[in-house]
Amino acid sequence: MGQRDLTEGPVFQTMLRFALPMILGNLLQQGYHVVDTWVVGRYAGSGALAAVGASFALMTCLTSALLGLCMGSGTVCSICFGKRDEERLKDGICASFLLTAAVAALLTAASLLGVDALVRFMNIPKEISEMTRSYLIYVFWGIPAIALYNFFGAYLKALGNSVVPLAFLGVSTGLNIGLDLLFVARFGLGAAGAAAATALSQYASGIGILAYAFLRSKQMRDAFRHFKIRRASLEEVASHSFLTCLQQSVMNFGILMVQGLVNSFGTAVMAAFAAAVKIDAFTYMPAQEYANAFSTFLAQNVGAKKTERISQGIRFAFLTSISYCLFASLLFWLLAKPLMMIFIDPGETAIVAYGVRYLHMIGPFYCGIGCLFLFYGLYRATGRPMASVALTVISLGTRVGLSYALSAIPAVGIQGIWISIPIGWGLADLAGALYFWKLRRFEKSV
Repeated sequence: MGQRDLTEGPVFQTMLRFALPMILGNLLQQGYHVVDTWVVGRYAGSGALAAVGASFALMTCLTSALLGLCMGSGTVCSICFGKRDEERLKDGICASFLLTAAVAALLTAASLLGVDALVRFMNIPKEISEMTRSYLIYVFWGIPAIALYNFFGAYLKALGNSVVPLAFLGVSTGLNIGLDLLFVARFGLGAAGAAAATALSQYASGIGILAYAFLRSKQMRDAFRHFKIRRASLEEVASHSFLTCLQQSVMNFGILMVQGLVNSFGTAVMAAFAAAVKIDAFTYMPAQEYANAFSTFLAQNVGAKKTERISQGIRFAFLTSISYCLFASLLFWLLAKPLMMIFIDPGETAIVAYGVRYLHMIGPFYCGIGCLFLFYGLYRATGRPMASVALTVISLGTRVGLSYALSAIPAVGIQGIWISIPIGWGLADLAGALYFWKLRRFEKSV
């Protein structure tokens, strides 16, 4: 099935080979978001672009608990695989699937029933509120597909297979782009067409990776053939997942609050933010995927009790991520305006200017978010998910508090929101580094 043992072989090469398909998958996903933003911005107008941008932040927030659950269950599977504990691995699969299915069902139902309240909560301008509502209804129906892809993708990655999730993501991305062009550019269905394209492509990848896992994984087939829920397994998955879910939820709720504040500045700022955030994500999301791969590497080696290999992995991960982020900062600083003009008509000078200002204020500090992602992965894999929650609270709490305080000052305005982002990253990194230093001192003293 393409399993890869991350407890053997040269540390840097092993971690990088495992991480590269995950990074490529993320770039594919971000590439889709770029094309989606371009198609909507060019063929449906700035109002539709603003609606899609605001909905993206909301959807990310709503599915954060689901993604956190899959990440937590993946950590349990990685540890079991590192220990070579087949029975515990199968029990973990059953417990994880039950929890994921339950959360996905509840989330889908609650989102569809509460769509009007969510639109009001987001401070969506009246002129695009109906457009946003239509978009959300379509993407909410795609939540079960998100659950399928992330559950089975997390399982495969936990066993060292990062190539197959990439393949299914590639199929989904290609289909999504094709449907975007068909529904939005050809048929003129606007934001609703973009949402329908997204939901359909998500089901293609979710059902596809489910079929692959059952066809190629004996552990998966055995687990479902004798499906049973053991209390111990349920508690183990829940204990690893709860705080990861909490961390993801806190992080994305904070982002959602910032999006709501951005929305209060009007459609032009919303459109600029929607485009700039896509560019921003294209820059630092590979660092997040590298951190997720690093976390799986650590979890397998924690299960195998290979402490020296863990230490080497930590050193290599931080050096690699910082090097990438420095390069990305320079590149995207120089290309800020041309990139904004891919999504926004050059005649929309105010929107382009808002986006360029955002990128110039955030761009020099990508190392901050790169290191923060690594701290999240480090503490998740070593059984300290509460530390990840604390770092998220520091980062997002600072960001939200400063955003609302600074943007209320007339002389600062919207720039106050941008300034708060790297400040939050920096404070959380400082806390993460101090906690790591304290742990190392404690380990050396016992």
